[in-house]
Amino acid sequence: MVSRLTGAAVRSLLVMLAIATPTVLLGDVSADSQQVAALVALCAGVLTFVEYNSAFPSLVEFRDAAPFNRLRFGMFFLTLFCLSAIERGRTDPSTLTELIHAIGALIGMSMDFPFSPVRLATLMMAPDLTSAQAGAVRTAAGMAYLISLFSLAIFLIIVKLGGWPRKGAPFNVWVNLPTFDPTSGGDVVARLTRDARVNIAFGFLLPFLTPAVVFIAQAGFQPLEATRPQTLIWTMTLWAFLPASLFMRGIAMGRVADMIRERRETGQNLPVLVSSPA
Repeated sequence: MVSRLTGAAVRSLLVMLAIATPTVLLGDVSADSQQVAALVALCAGVLTFVEYNSAFPSLVEFRDAAPFNRLRFGMFFLTLFCLSAIERGRTDPSTLTELIHAIGALIGMSMDFPFSPVRLATLMMAPDLTSAQAGAVRTAAGMAYLISLFSLAIFLIIVKLGGWPRKGAPFNVWVNLPTFDPTSGGDVVARLTRDARVNIAFGFLLPFLTPAVVFIAQAGFQPLEATRPQTLIWTMTLWAFLPASLFMRGIAMGRVADMIRERRETGQNLPVLVSSPA
């Protein structure tokens, strides 16, 4: 009980720190923005604490299958930190901010070709961008995309070489996939495989679809202003984080389906539990 409480408290603090990172690093943020960031961080921290302190899951998937959520959080936090550092470097440059900016600019320019995710990301912003503003969007998109691809590569290595989620130990579907009902009908393997493919497909298409959806939704409204650091940071973070998360979820669900299929074929005891804990 104490261990669970401590772990939930630490995770809650880390989530609040991540959400507050842009506000803390930028410094010159309005009072209203600070209050909104504090409120969002508090709500996310409370939700994280309640979820991880509870013995029964509700929303967070793969809660008992480290390091899935740790890797996703690391990707989220690192993206926010790097983009915030780039924006801070425009007013208060340092060696670290210049290094992060150079990496992001290099990746952004190398991926800035017709119909690429980086090129399409610039379409989400106002159409009358100056060259400097377009470069800022391209740099942020390049850095965010690089972090997401790097996180995906690490997860694939963990799955293929590390035997994720666990070698030979039971894997409880109810705890790790609370939104997936294995008893609702149909073969579990077929449903997991289908959901895995759907998540991977959406993860691939989302970087291309998001700019189009935002562009259409902006009809009659004021376009996103790339000159606002907070807007740029959060837009690019979510633009890169959500597709990578869908990719990881699809890979993870496919791995669970493979575990069940392998045990069925070999006739071994099924290491995947589909019922709730007693």
